[in-house]
Amino acid sequence: MPVQFKDYYSVLEIPRDASQEAIKTAFRRLSRKYHPDVAADKAGAESKFKEINEAYQVLKDPEKRKKYDRLGANWEQADFSGEADGGPHAGGFRREGRTGPFTREERFHFGGTGFSDFFETFFGSMGGADPFGSGFHTRPASGDRAGRDVEADIMVTLEEALRGSNRLITLRRERSGGKEGDTETYQVKIPPGVADGQRIRLAGQGEPGTGRGRAGHLFLRVCFAAHPDFRVRGKDLYYDLPLAPWEAVLGSRQKIPTLTDPVTMKIPAGTQNGQKFRLRGHGLPTKTGSRGDLYVRAEIRIPPATTEHARELWSELSRISNFNPRNDK
Repeated sequence: MPVQFKDYYSVLEIPRDASQEAIKTAFRRLSRKYHPDVAADKAGAESKFKEINEAYQVLKDPEKRKKYDRLGANWEQADFSGEADGGPHAGGFRREGRTGPFTREERFHFGGTGFSDFFETFFGSMGGADPFGSGFHTRPASGDRAGRDVEADIMVTLEEALRGSNRLITLRRERSGGKEGDTETYQVKIPPGVADGQRIRLAGQGEPGTGRGRAGHLFLRVCFAAHPDFRVRGKDLYYDLPLAPWEAVLGSRQKIPTLTDPVTMKIPAGTQNGQKFRLRGHGLPTKTGSRGDLYVRAEIRIPPATTEHARELWSELSRISNFNPRNDK
């Protein structure tokens, strides 16, 4: 089955020359709209949310975006034979079969991981195979040899990392001649507290061995889905709280989103831009059963003086205030 090209710019509804800030803004807008926890059509929203996340995973990364832009919709005709870095592009797109002692070839198609075949082929794990080569894993035809391990990425939301979940993963094996095997289905447990980059092992579900060799394993590498509100650092979460100047100067009470229910936080008078506040126990689970923290970072935003009256008020404030931002004393 041919790999279908994914137009990530269309997914995020942005032009191809969009800035990094525009990419981030588009992701946050769409991910909030389709986040499974808030959307009315949860089944459809979950699929759309993962598609948006996949596009963002590529376009937010300058190196991945550069490679993606070079691929283009006609990626099958692309030529990267001039690459000298020995990376995944080296050698170009080879479609010829392998020769010599390597006679059995397989390609793996996953379902339920949250990533498309296109992403797995060009940006994912693909079990260590050369994604810009034939796309097939090969192994010797005879002898007692262990089967290769197979690896794929699995997209996990922060809510899943908090609560845990059970995922239905499908695996279809395709021979180099185009013959497809039966679809294999696995119930995969995502444990609470799973870490970004952690591998979940399905023992003996990789390539079968030859002779008396053992079967390889299937590894699913956890990749946290980007969240519209939170950034992840270890087990802690970070949230940027927009504040109006008067909310920071006079103090205020603000509703802060968490991975469960929102909480109300008191913002003290005189809060400075960039100042951080900690909400204990609202991060991700740790190995000891506790939880990390949620750090709220104040982001003071200046409103535009769009009316004459607003300009008069700002002018009055400048006359009566003795504040000098360039005075460190």
